[in-house]
Amino acid sequence: MANAMLSGIDLQCYENNHAHRTEEMDTKRLIVRRGQPFSVVLLCAEYTSLPPDYSLNLILHLGKNNEVILKVSHSEQDHGKWWFSQRNAQGEVMLTLHSPADAPVGLYGMTVVLLSAEGQILEQTNPRSFYLLFNPWCKEDSVYLPSEEKLQEYILNENGIVYQGSWDDITTVPWNFGQFEKDVVDICFEVLDNSPAALRNSEMDIGNRACPVYISRTVTAMVNANDDRGVLFGRWDGKYDDGVAPSRWTGSVPILRSWSRSGGQMVRYGQCWVFTGVACTVLRCLGIPTRCITNYSSAHDTNGNITIDYLFNNQLKSISEGRKDTIWNYHCWVECWMKRDDLPVGYDGWQVLDPTPQERSDESHVLTGVFCCGPCPVQAVKEGELGLKYDTPFVFSEVNADLVFWMVHPDGKRTRVSQNSKTVGKKISTKSVYGDTREDITANYKYPEGSVKEREIYIKAGRQVAQQTEGPGQLELFIKHAPAIHGTDFDVIVEVYNAGAKDTDAQLTVTSNAVTYNSIDRGECQRKTTTLNIPASKAHKEVLRLKYDHYGACVSEHHMIRVTALLQHTDHESIILQEINIPLKMPALHIKIVGKAFVSRKLTAHISFTNPLPVSLQGGVFTVEGAGLTEAREIKTHGKIEPGQNVMVKLSFKPTRVGLRKLLVDFDSDRLKDVKGEATIIVRNIKINNASFLEM
Repeated sequence: MANAMLSGIDLQCYENNHAHRTEEMDTKRLIVRRGQPFSVVLLCAEYTSLPPDYSLNLILHLGKNNEVILKVSHSEQDHGKWWFSQRNAQGEVMLTLHSPADAPVGLYGMTVVLLSAEGQILEQTNPRSFYLLFNPWCKEDSVYLPSEEKLQEYILNENGIVYQGSWDDITTVPWNFGQFEKDVVDICFEVLDNSPAALRNSEMDIGNRACPVYISRTVTAMVNANDDRGVLFGRWDGKYDDGVAPSRWTGSVPILRSWSRSGGQMVRYGQCWVFTGVACTVLRCLGIPTRCITNYSSAHDTNGNITIDYLFNNQLKSISEGRKDTIWNYHCWVECWMKRDDLPVGYDGWQVLDPTPQERSDESHVLTGVFCCGPCPVQAVKEGELGLKYDTPFVFSEVNADLVFWMVHPDGKRTRVSQNSKTVGKKISTKSVYGDTREDITANYKYPEGSVKEREIYIKAGRQVAQQTEGPGQLELFIKHAPAIHGTDFDVIVEVYNAGAKDTDAQLTVTSNAVTYNSIDRGECQRKTTTLNIPASKAHKEVLRLKYDHYGACVSEHHMIRVTALLQHTDHESIILQEINIPLKMPALHIKIVGKAFVSRKLTAHISFTNPLPVSLQGGVFTVEGAGLTEAREIKTHGKIEPGQNVMVKLSFKPTRVGLRKLLVDFDSDRLKDVKGEATIIVRNIKINNASFLEM
């Protein structure tokens, strides 16, 4: 047997990954972006020269079982195909590969074949593998985004913010996307490999992976585990003992790793911001510009009539039956940036994708009938183009539906109490590109409330514009509240104003209920009914003191109190109903970093917390994680934490990557959950004699 002439392929991982902006993922494996050339070196065996007039063939394989095989062309004239050029050096040959900007993303195998002048195969290398990702820096790629500042945020930033709370009291929760953490890229493709389409027809699925519409829609379906071997199972009833409460998660990486290590078993549990965070991680990792969105007062329209119908009896008890329309205090989804060649001109750009399992997609697509939403062009929502795919009517309702309150009388008769066109779709928010501040993008989704253009869009969408009343009635109803801090008593003030010329008798009923962020009732806290006589042109103020003794036992993990006020005239059937959601302010976690942060050098964090509740806490646990700092870790407290008691824990870790990093901390216990904190850390390389080194 002749001696081998080829000794292997040097993939030039460090150089290529740096050029393709993937060095944060790995420097020992090749990860490149499509539409951008990369070079590898064919190594010849020592003391061996290649035969005269030799030629090389380069073969690529795609798929677990090499379902797709591509022969790379020698000529760049084969437009739209892979091609390569070569340059000979002493004992080496540099091969520069050029991928088309619409090549399927995925794990490729690469083999170099050495041919004689007569075309006979003399030798071939062992296959070497590399990942090919989308390339938003490439003008020819359908995810091209012409802004370096936006790409730094929507592709390269591993830290983000999820907006929660309510439209008039917005709160922030830090989230660790961690798309460049160890093995996350492998897990992202594992998610795609486990999709029903991939399992049903791998070769067809591989071909479709060139299209970001297909990829993003698949990811949206796979992040939830309702129909398939997806990642996360959603739960909203507060019963999380057989899993992890959604509020405890601080990032995507532990979720994805848990799913992968279990062989694709769903992770328990997620809610909308968790689904959104995981989807953002996967899509950014694959190379599709992605951002997290929060829509306040978000409608969940179950029957597609673009109205949210709330039914109450005269005791203010909800009596809606079956699948109820609801308004979520907030709802999160992602937007992805891409061209929509499958749609008419004008609908490229940001697309809504909602991975939370709410409604089954009704579109004509391979994913029809599964829990999947999008991609839906934001511009189509704004213009009321409900016929454009995917799932545009549902997204339109989320930001535009009318809220209608109905009173159901004992004889079954319904009275429409109120109809409001301005409640749904407020302060649609995302993290700014320019720091940890909020950007309001409501104008991307809808024209100004009450404008002529907004009315035109409603009519175009097939919606009847609600008839406005002639003006305010004789009685007007307002609800205000003092600062609401979890663990304290606070006042809610209900004001009834008589705008008429006569004194008026009325009955006022005020209730407070603990609710989840998506409007699930967890129990009534307090109720107060008062008979009033309101003098003409005067106001009456009724104070309801909300006590921790009443709300503490039933408040949800979302720390939300809903106050509803019903005002009934005693002399006729006129009814006024008002409702507000009050987020309870949470205590802060304090994090102190001791010393300067260097790669591979031990760093210590002191984390402290003071119990703000008038009751003791048990089962306390801190969860800590940070991309480039430390994997997710738990620290349990011992014994009870008494009211007002301060508890402190220490955590040591060794940062793994340089740059601006965030350490995220969550605290949970039996009576107090979802307490968050974060610390920003700048990690540097170690300097020796004015040179920088990474400790290995």
